[in-house]
Amino acid sequence: MTETRDNRSAGESGAPLAAIAASLHRERQRAGLSLTELARRAGIAKSTLSQLESGTGNPSVETIWALSTALGVPFARLVEPAKPRVQVVRAGEGPRFSAERADYIATLLSPSPPHSRRDVYLVQAEPGRPRESDPHLPGIMEHLVLSSGRALAGPVDDPVELAPGDYVAYPGDVAHVFRALEAGTMAVLISEQT
Repeated sequence: MTETRDNRSAGESGAPLAAIAASLHRERQRAGLSLTELARRAGIAKSTLSQLESGTGNPSVETIWALSTALGVPFARLVEPAKPRVQVVRAGEGPRFSAERADYIATLLSPSPPHSRRDVYLVQAEPGRPRESDPHLPGIMEHLVLSSGRALAGPVDDPVELAPGDYVAYPGDVAHVFRALEAGTMAVLISEQT
C-alpha cells in the first residue's frame, strides 16, 4: 500500500474537527498517555495537542499521521466519528461452558475488549451439586445479578441467598460458590479485574 501525504489541513480536507478532538482524547486515554507524553512521542508541541483535543486546532495531515503512529492506531480512527457498536447475543447462542460436577452452564456474552478487564456471562444452573470455583487471579471481583430462580452465591465460607433482581459482588480471588436452589435458575455474571 502506498502512503499518500498532502499538505492540506484537516479542516481543508473536510475531516470534522470535533471528531478528531474526540478521537484523540479517547485514544490517548485508552493508551494511558498524558498530553505531554503523547506530544513527545508524536514530535509535536503539547499546546498543539491540547488545541486539537479541545477542537480548536486545525491539524495538518502530517500531524494526524504522527499522532496515529504515536498512538498505534490507524489514521482513519482519528478522523472518522466513532460509531456506536451494538452487540446482540440471542438466547441459546454464544460459547457455552459446562461444569464437570454441577448442573451449571456459563455462556460468554461479552469477552473483555482490548484495554478492558471484564467478561460477561449468562449462568444457568439447576439444583443439586453446587459450582465451586477455585480462587482466580488476584484482584478479580465477580458481580452477579440473579434473573430467575433462587441461588446461594459468594465466598464458600459466607455465600448469600439471592432472589430475582438481587445483586451481589464478591472477591473472585478466594474460593467461591454458586448453588441453584430452584429449577431454572439464571444469572448474569461479570468477572472484573480490578
